[in-house]
Amino acid sequence: MYDIIIIGGGPAGLTAALYAKRANKSVLVIEKATFGGQITYSPKVENIPGFISLSGNEFAEKLIEQVLEQGAEVEMAEVSGITKGDNFTIHTDSGDFEGKTVIIATGAKHRMLGLDHEEQFVGEGISFCAVCDGAFYEGKTVAVIGGGNSALQEAILLSDLAKKVYLVQNLDYLTGEQKLQEQLYSKENVEIILGTVVKELLGDSELVGIKVENEAGERTLDIDGMFVAIGLIPQNEPFSEHIALNSWGYADSAEDCKTSTNGIFVAGDCRSKRIRQVATAAADGAIAALAAVDFIDSK
Repeated sequence: MYDIIIIGGGPAGLTAALYAKRANKSVLVIEKATFGGQITYSPKVENIPGFISLSGNEFAEKLIEQVLEQGAEVEMAEVSGITKGDNFTIHTDSGDFEGKTVIIATGAKHRMLGLDHEEQFVGEGISFCAVCDGAFYEGKTVAVIGGGNSALQEAILLSDLAKKVYLVQNLDYLTGEQKLQEQLYSKENVEIILGTVVKELLGDSELVGIKVENEAGERTLDIDGMFVAIGLIPQNEPFSEHIALNSWGYADSAEDCKTSTNGIFVAGDCRSKRIRQVATAAADGAIAALAAVDFIDSK
């Protein structure tokens, strides 16, 4: 029996583990893939307080080392569901675990294009965050894939850094806000390509170009990097019985990180929020952990 079981080993989950252990609670962190989460895809990170620069993997290693040093336990397993009784039973492909409280910090994965070699190029030319990685492409040529608010914001930010920005949208129109569209169309170094899909990624060890296709035929774009902004998929499906989700599948939780079920908390990118960065994930982790501690101590 654990005081707190944390599902997800990204910055939110690991920060929650750190704060829970500092409060002298027993903690288990369950992660199905990679400790560190999406940040491990970033080759260089410069917006984490206390570090001038480090890779996402380096940050993840430091964080998990810190959590283990505090005495948290970790388990590599995929969670399939939760059963609520007097306590909570977490069902995984490695067996069941029981806890007094649960923190769901499963994050959200980036929606991919579904092309050959796409996973191979993540971190080697494919990025998902202009705020995180845009500086690497100063004076270079990049493509942004998508046409919603996120894609337009990415393209606008990159236009101030890159020599050339292609915005490739599969629909015949942009779906982002009109003000963002106007701002983007005013940028002389931005070329907006509508009604066009990416058909192929070019390069060996790193991305050097893409083949795109529309009714007029195929075209090759020589680029140094590509930012995919076609949406996120929150990883909340196994928990929908116990937490309220909004229409996009995010946990419908306020800044207190509480859910519709007493004893279950959420933290990080799986929660409904406007800004998804390492700093905000860590903040959620601290808030959720302290809320779980208060819940246990009040019983």
